[in-house]
Amino acid sequence: MNFNFYLLKSVRILLFPFSLLYGLVVIIRNYLFDKKIIKSVSFNLPIIGVGNLSVGGTGKSPMVEYLIRMLQDKYQIATLSRGYKRKTKGYTLAHAETTALEIGDEPMQFYSKFPSVAVAVGEERIVAIPQLLHDRPETQVIILDDSFQHRSIHPGFNILLTECGDLFTRDFFLPTGDLRDQKSSYKRANVIVVTKCPPEISMEQAERIKEEIRPLPNQHVLFSTIQYTDLYHIVTKEKKRLSLEDEVLLVCGIANPTPLKNYLVQQSKTYYQLSFSDHHIFTIDDLNEVRKKFEEIQATQKMIVTTEKDAVRLMKFKDELKEMPMYVLPIQHRFLFGRGTQFDEIVNTFIETFQDNKKHEQKR
Repeated sequence: MNFNFYLLKSVRILLFPFSLLYGLVVIIRNYLFDKKIIKSVSFNLPIIGVGNLSVGGTGKSPMVEYLIRMLQDKYQIATLSRGYKRKTKGYTLAHAETTALEIGDEPMQFYSKFPSVAVAVGEERIVAIPQLLHDRPETQVIILDDSFQHRSIHPGFNILLTECGDLFTRDFFLPTGDLRDQKSSYKRANVIVVTKCPPEISMEQAERIKEEIRPLPNQHVLFSTIQYTDLYHIVTKEKKRLSLEDEVLLVCGIANPTPLKNYLVQQSKTYYQLSFSDHHIFTIDDLNEVRKKFEEIQATQKMIVTTEKDAVRLMKFKDELKEMPMYVLPIQHRFLFGRGTQFDEIVNTFIETFQDNKKHEQKR
């Protein structure tokens, strides 16, 4: 494993010239948008963008879900995603017969958990938003998933996520690093959330990170940690608690499984891992491999654990999974230092101010 790590690192260093070229393209593109040579389009309703500056898992999907939970009782919410690795193209609005292959795993996850929310996908968001508003004219707030680099749309409010252990300030352009945007783009964010922090992080450590980010006077920097909730069966939805007597087979295909593995180390007797690539499309052969690996575990108290993202891609094997002890482990953001209320107030104030301004314009 260490050899593979150093081999990958060496290859990425050798690709440094390509990083310089990629970075130059990104800088020129941002310059054209900043100077309004390439136009960004605004819409006449509150749009909240959630994104990051790097590739990999910073917690975008849990943040979208956090926003949905916070806002769905007050507003008609819609989400718009690109629909990464789906088998379709163009605009699609989720409905009762929709599958993850049609809209992607994250949007399918949103729709499965929040069926009353309009969940749409579309590569060209400038085209998809009018179609979404045509299909759901009652929409009051749109949440754009993974939108920070898609500057053809100008959200009224931007939430930028950066992982505590992999801050954008310490990164470099792809492919040598993981940055897909220049570091200075953080200035376009209204709120910067440092995610996946250790729960025990001190205020002094948080302040040092904040100083490293160097937020503008109008920007808020908040800190969150991962919070796992009770397991539930992938088909029956029966809830279950993980115990220190359980041996676990972890089945996952996500960008960064490290926090999940750390959690299993603390909460189970032991775990075994069956890894797949990020956004992996599961086959019946994969399911048979899962079954075989699980049967090889010599323990009476054992279970299979997967993520919510993987679960939506596994549900096409619903009949086979009914009898298997496969449980889904939900994940949520929990804001540290008691700042969750502050975050909620900032977002709600943006929406309320936007709507008040709209009403005043209509009276003129």
